Amino acid sequence: MEDEGRRASIEIVEKDVIIVGSGIAGVYTALEIPGDKSIGIITKETLDISNSVLAQGGIAVSLDEQNDSPQLHFKDTLFAGAGLCNDDSVWVLVEEAADNIKKLCSLGVNFDKSGQQLSLTREGAHSVNRIIHSGDTTGKEVCDKLIEEARKRSNISIFERHFAVDLVVRNGECKGVIVYDETAEKMKFFSARHTVIATGGFGQIYSHTTNPEVATGDGIGMCLRVGAEAMDMEFVQFHPTVLYHPKDKSFLISEAVRGEGAMLRNAGGERFMQKYHQLGELAPRDVVSRAIFQEMSLSGSKNVFLDITFKEREYLENRFPNIFKTCMDYGIDISRDYIPVAPAEHYCMGGIRTDVDGQTNIAGLYACGEVACTGIHGANRLASNSLLEGLVFGRKIAVKISEGVNASIQEEAEVQMEFPLNTQNDKVLKAMKEEIQHTMTKYVGIIRNERGLETAKNTINGIYTRFSDLTGFSLVKLEVANMLTVANLVIEAALERKESRGAHFRSDFDRTDDLNWKINIVRVLPDKSICEL
Repeated sequence: MEDEGRRASIEIVEKDVIIVGSGIAGVYTALEIPGDKSIGIITKETLDISNSVLAQGGIAVSLDEQNDSPQLHFKDTLFAGAGLCNDDSVWVLVEEAADNIKKLCSLGVNFDKSGQQLSLTREGAHSVNRIIHSGDTTGKEVCDKLIEEARKRSNISIFERHFAVDLVVRNGECKGVIVYDETAEKMKFFSARHTVIATGGFGQIYSHTTNPEVATGDGIGMCLRVGAEAMDMEFVQFHPTVLYHPKDKSFLISEAVRGEGAMLRNAGGERFMQKYHQLGELAPRDVVSRAIFQEMSLSGSKNVFLDITFKEREYLENRFPNIFKTCMDYGIDISRDYIPVAPAEHYCMGGIRTDVDGQTNIAGLYACGEVACTGIHGANRLASNSLLEGLVFGRKIAVKISEGVNASIQEEAEVQMEFPLNTQNDKVLKAMKEEIQHTMTKYVGIIRNERGLETAKNTINGIYTRFSDLTGFSLVKLEVANMLTVANLVIEAALERKESRGAHFRSDFDRTDDLNWKINIVRVLPDKSICEL
């Protein structure tokens, strides 16, 4: 920042609202904000790349008035959350679910139906069938319709291949975000009264994840650097059934497959879930993941198998068209063959701490979707509550913004900063990425202990020391900085929680401590912006 030779005024784009992220949470928030407000949606890649697009199973909502209710959905969510859910947030989620699903239907989202009613299926830890779906590509169907609608709105501008670098906070209030425009190869400042972070998760800090390559924890990194609070970062969910194939170890085999009766079998072909939990294959995800991990350890195998061969081929092709086709592409006919599966990182329960309106501890800064933590998921997310969370709290943010968008006066802002792209260290940085991923997978995965966590902490600190010595500015450097921030938070929180609860399991503290549990809230004093590193 002191080098005047690379310092210049940069382009300023003024909006009422800036939304960083183009998954379901971000785009739905934009659609719920009144049309007289100017909105900019910033996305790191293109609109069709997000965790939301990859979501297969569906959306949890209590529509069956005879067998289900918001109260029962509430109870199931708390059960999965292992005593760490925020009751107020969960009540908002379950009570406002149906209204948001009606809105999706009005926007043309094509959910599967049985007659005139939406079809309902079941997933792990749900006591009744309450998951609505669109085949096995629910996320893509919802995203496609939301994006189609957003493109029609004259008040919504979409900025693809714009990498959010740092938030700008003055006098305790967020004023917008500094962004690198990859196409124009220059920095911009997006100035707004309200900034919404909806950047998704951080799966890429692990070697094997269902998340796309863009999920490097950028939203959490940005927010932490300006003094926002993070919460529950130790709780990282591993999906039990991810395809394990030499050509693909990230393709999700939806929990809905087990909801339709699929059985897990070990390397010897034996069912095993009944000896781990009374709900068998439909136990909470953390239980199933650890059971699979244990069976793999006992047999020395790298995967187990999912068996749905008792279903007719025609049924499977219609119910799970994407899974059926993908497996066939790899030579696996799921109507005749077992599906090789193993756990992989899938979802982070923790994130930027917000209230029930999506507001962070910084004025004008909101967060929703996987990047946020309202306390809904507690220690373990209930299946198919994630897309619902993005919808419900996206709307809550939209209402909050619409009530107060004219309350503050947008300041004139001049930002002086220009950093030409310098990719000379990208090869070294990519190696650092892989080192972070290997470290987190080995020591901060499904089963943890103090010795491993301390090893991980020292390794991540060592990587950061080497990282800090590198000069130049590149997009890979931005990602590595955010990955280091998030990895450190996960490790620190996991060390602090000396018990096993939900997705956080420590072999050295393998019991749940109901007397001394607490919520881990982290606030990091603002450090240098990435642009100053």
